[in-house]
Amino acid sequence: MRLIVSALITAIGLAAGQASAADLPRKAPAYIPPAPPPITWTGCYIGANVGGAFGHASATFNVGEVSTSGSGFAGGGQIGCDYQFAGAWVIGFRNMFDGASNNRNATIGSGPLAGSVVNFDNRWFDTLTARLGYAVAPAWLLYFQGGAAWADNSVDITLNGVQFGQGSNTRTGWTIGGGVEWMFAPHWSAFLEGNYMDFGGSSGTVFGPGACVAGCTYSTKRTPSTVLVGVNYRF
Repeated sequence: MRLIVSALITAIGLAAGQASAADLPRKAPAYIPPAPPPITWTGCYIGANVGGAFGHASATFNVGEVSTSGSGFAGGGQIGCDYQFAGAWVIGFRNMFDGASNNRNATIGSGPLAGSVVNFDNRWFDTLTARLGYAVAPAWLLYFQGGAAWADNSVDITLNGVQFGQGSNTRTGWTIGGGVEWMFAPHWSAFLEGNYMDFGGSSGTVFGPGACVAGCTYSTKRTPSTVLVGVNYRF
């Protein structure tokens, strides 16, 4: 009888101990944050840029020729889309519109227009390009681009402060360039790039002193280039 009572007491004590242990607070498992989403260049973006515009311009008259090089400011915005495929390859398109202050002057040294100052001015340019890139690292993209370009160009000719020739038009040409882009934060990237543009030639007629009283024809050619830095917001 005593053995039975002792066994019951022991069983009751074990059950009570297990219940008390079950009531004790348990340590929560360590928090493991989810892995960040993989970096991808697929998506569209909008952004802004700023930099320098450089270039060479020439004017060939039937009585002489003049040429000059210069530099100025460029800045504006861009919008485009990219698609990443086959691992690290990226294709896309972009439209960029920039205002420019690339103004250059040259003086005609000889002939009937000697002493006349020719002013070449580029007010803005617009480029629509396709681009092909390769992500050398998940957040770093090297790319090349090319396509169509438009620019607002003007030519003014003055002698002794009096303007006797002027021409302004929107030229169509082509562009090619490349750069590097860095995705430095989710949805944000920065880039550095260079571009070359060729707008071919345009022609006109000026009426001035001497042999140009009846009109002198001329043609101009422009080959600007840009170096730009910019930032994009990707969505």
